[in-house]
Amino acid sequence: MSRSHWRAAESLAQMLHDRAQQSPDVVAYRFVEDDESAHELTYAELDARARAVAAEITATGKGRTDPALLLFAPGLDYLAGLFGCFYAGVPAVPAFPPDPTRLARTLPRLAAIIEDAGSDLVLTTSDIAALMADWLATAMAGRTPRVIATDLAAADGAGVTPPAGPDRLALLQYTSGSTSLPRGVMLTHAQLIANCGEIARGFGMHQGSVGGLWLPPYHDMGLIGGILTPLSCGIPVTLMSPVSFLRRPLSWLRMVSRYGATITGGPNFAFDLCVRRAKDTELEGLDLSAVELTFTGAEPVRAETIARFTERFGPYGFREESFYPCYGLAEATLFVTGGKPLGGWRSVPVARDALELHGTARPAGPDEPSRSLVGCGPPGPDTRLLVVDPATREPLGEGAVGEIWVDSPSVADGYWRRPEETAEAFGATTAEGDGPYLRTGDLGFVLDGELFPAGRIKDLIVVNGRNYHPVDIERVCEASVAGLRRNCGAAFAVEDDAGAAERLVLVYEADPADEEGYRAAVDGIRRAVSAELSVPPHTVVLVRPRTIPKTSSGKVQRWLARRQYLAGELAELARWQAPGRPGGTSGTTTPTKADGR
Repeated sequence: MSRSHWRAAESLAQMLHDRAQQSPDVVAYRFVEDDESAHELTYAELDARARAVAAEITATGKGRTDPALLLFAPGLDYLAGLFGCFYAGVPAVPAFPPDPTRLARTLPRLAAIIEDAGSDLVLTTSDIAALMADWLATAMAGRTPRVIATDLAAADGAGVTPPAGPDRLALLQYTSGSTSLPRGVMLTHAQLIANCGEIARGFGMHQGSVGGLWLPPYHDMGLIGGILTPLSCGIPVTLMSPVSFLRRPLSWLRMVSRYGATITGGPNFAFDLCVRRAKDTELEGLDLSAVELTFTGAEPVRAETIARFTERFGPYGFREESFYPCYGLAEATLFVTGGKPLGGWRSVPVARDALELHGTARPAGPDEPSRSLVGCGPPGPDTRLLVVDPATREPLGEGAVGEIWVDSPSVADGYWRRPEETAEAFGATTAEGDGPYLRTGDLGFVLDGELFPAGRIKDLIVVNGRNYHPVDIERVCEASVAGLRRNCGAAFAVEDDAGAAERLVLVYEADPADEEGYRAAVDGIRRAVSAELSVPPHTVVLVRPRTIPKTSSGKVQRWLARRQYLAGELAELARWQAPGRPGGTSGTTTPTKADGR
């Protein structure tokens, strides 16, 4: 099959239809269960199941504009529901079923998506439908939900044909909500197909490529990178549940080894997790030598993470040069920049003072405090990328830090039912009138044509005229203080009582300890941040494990942690506040009551 097939398809349903006609018995997707048993779908089998689901949707009498909520656990049933929507011409809304053990954390986001999408059509499996029926009726605010259990779909889909129109809405891809409430990004078939092509080009996919991924299928990286792009290129992909990965991180690497995956990847935290959990006894027989590309994105890429992962798994065939840092976001479908396959990666140590005080990335001197940033490659040939002063809208030159603006065929149409936010984010023009561009809300700079992301505008902390990125503060804490849970902290700023200055607040999950242990952790945080970054924390709060708010893809929601802090809703274990604040604790660490409030 030609790698360029994606260019000719008008829709994702047409793409699946063509694959089923040309290679009916070829395995398209494989899903590995917790016990390492696997289930497979050929192109023809998936096509038949998708047509049956589409016939069930059509039987509901719904028009071809009403979105359908996909409420599936990761697996092959999800694929049938997704492509069933494509065949029916119905926009799909990928979501995730709430975790029964963590309803307080997982239900609110799902409820927000249901309310925003306004859909009363739900595709799921029979077991989830039985569990969620009452809750769905309540969440839909009086609307009567129409639930289709796709695993029981028995309609005859033989006569269903792919709808025409590349500009038809295919997905409402809800943003991760790392800096705000989730918003539905409107993606057409044309935009999705264009981005699949960009990923295929950037990753250097070829006829011998094999995918192996654990990423959530309702998140853009897992959905577009792990499901749609392999279909566009006609390469097989083996999938597993993100829950299985989080429970046993090395099951991901064993799956990659077992099925000879050449392409895999994930966010930065995934590689750290594998290193921390890896035991020599579990690595026997592991072979990662087939891996050609290991993409990493969706959150800041850390050079030290790459180094640790390579050191730990290099003896098992893993090659450091396979690491492929890349940059993207849901508003641009997914992929925006990336390097060359097996081209290695680079980290640039820049002078911290120049970066934080003047917004300029210049090389650090021998004895100068520095911050290392990892490059995420240049934009693709069809993408225009600018770094712009967000206040003046003037494009900036190399080495100057500003907001990243993007224009490409993959940029979405906007946010679902949010015209004002759409105009603000998707209609940006420079001071000279060039545009429109997508304002990403991300900070970065360009060196030698390569993009170096440097943080989020909304997350930026300004103390005493100096800019600090939360990820740097959190990294210092994790590297210096025992007892803190990695990737489970939030640094943010709050205004002082007069509203004249920002104060640094740090909230971190801590492993169980006694009062002395909490005090040691708090003192360690204060010393490390003050010494390394010259910014004394105003407040340090230790909270219970698994209570820091995160998105569905594992990103810390600093904005929500800040809101919980201000509302007194954190599950606190201990708190320290600098002297002088009314109601404060005069600079002492105070254990919190057992009820966590």
